[in-house]
Amino acid sequence: MAELLAGGEWTGRVYSGGWIGARGGVIDSVEPATGAVLAQVGLADAEDVAAATARAAAAQPVWAETIGPTRAAVIRKAAAVLSDNRAEFERWLIREGGAVPGKAAFEVDLALGELWEAAALPTQPYGHLLPVSEPGRESVARRVPLGVVGVISPWNFPLILSMRAVAPALALGNAVVLKPDVQTAVSGGVLVARLFEEAGLPEGLLHVLPGDASPGEALVRDPHVSMISFTGSTAVGREVGATAGRTLKRVSLELGGNNALIVLDDADLEVASSAGAWGAFLHQGQVCMTAGRHIVLESVADEYLDRLAKRASMLPVGDPNTEQVALGPLINERQLSNVDRIVTETVAAGAEVRAGGTYERLFYQPTVLAGVTSSMPAFREEIFGPVAPVVVVRDADEAVAVANETEYGLVAAVQTGSVERGRDLARRLRTGIVHVNDQTLNNDAYAPFGGTGASGNGSRFGSQSSWDEFTQWQWVTYREQAHAFPF
Repeated sequence: MAELLAGGEWTGRVYSGGWIGARGGVIDSVEPATGAVLAQVGLADAEDVAAATARAAAAQPVWAETIGPTRAAVIRKAAAVLSDNRAEFERWLIREGGAVPGKAAFEVDLALGELWEAAALPTQPYGHLLPVSEPGRESVARRVPLGVVGVISPWNFPLILSMRAVAPALALGNAVVLKPDVQTAVSGGVLVARLFEEAGLPEGLLHVLPGDASPGEALVRDPHVSMISFTGSTAVGREVGATAGRTLKRVSLELGGNNALIVLDDADLEVASSAGAWGAFLHQGQVCMTAGRHIVLESVADEYLDRLAKRASMLPVGDPNTEQVALGPLINERQLSNVDRIVTETVAAGAEVRAGGTYERLFYQPTVLAGVTSSMPAFREEIFGPVAPVVVVRDADEAVAVANETEYGLVAAVQTGSVERGRDLARRLRTGIVHVNDQTLNNDAYAPFGGTGASGNGSRFGSQSSWDEFTQWQWVTYREQAHAFPF
């Protein structure tokens, strides 16, 4: 079977009514582990965005009127194409994004889940028959597509964080303009376009325009776009929200996190330290759900630190494409510099490095910091690197207070020997997601996903939530005959 990218017609181009030249030029897709150029992709500019949104707006009404089973069949076909070509997707996630093979396979599985759940949406009931206030009238509320949905996705989980908006938006009758991050423009963009092209999605309904901030801003401002779905940093999310608000667009923001893993004194510390290592170091900590603050009761803190540091010291770091490693490279030099700055400043403020704290090129060793307090950078900032800051507290009440001492509110996890204690803490944690006796990194395509505060504007992604996200209500009444009024 030929690979999806074998033909090369996509090289140096964007997908907008077919593969066309990009007004913004081209950009290299670079492998972070080696610095090798993997491909050239088209770089969109504001004019490309304007042309794409106009095409999308023209194509969308016919798609919205297409019967649900037909739309569902296209999404199912896309899932089949992904399943048949998963090795190609995984290879690009490894080489372009620095993912280890297990993470790449997991991401493809997540994307398949999003497609399967999205395929179920078009054949579900999409309205209500409402009570009437007078005889002779029928009253209906029905879900209708928004129109054109703009999706801006990041580099860390490029396939799934594109697919979780693209698939349900299309399934529910919208057109989509996707702007993937330029650092993962193939795995988060080009492959998505080829996937739906092979699935037979009608032309004009999906446009894929890799680009930087300029086309992103143009997409948010564009009058043809009814909604923006943005996943990325909190700082950029604030700008997206402000810009979208000025044009009265619907906006979905899934932003950063500074997530707490609470370890109580009755926890199984072998299991808890495993959860802590997985939550802190998976994909080099470059995940919004990373366990960024390990909040541990003082009676078990020393043992937890010892176990966590031992696990960190045994994790191999290297090129995931050529070596059997647990961690790959950070995405770029800027990210490396920021991670190292946070660690260096935290140690200067009095913390102790119990494991790691060093790097070679973009490969940062998994790091455990002891003696972290709430005034230190490793506590206050989202690190987005393989760093586990450990904060010691007296009791469960202080653990909750410390966990809530942040503007972020994405996810928290609790390790405990008592489910009831876990439930009690979950009720008091100000996050959109809580996992008891698990780690922070969880994602199900059928569960509502999202955060509060600086982490976003609510649980917006996941199966049934997609109805609220990508459609709006229309109230319609019918009379067999018109009637007169008092004047």
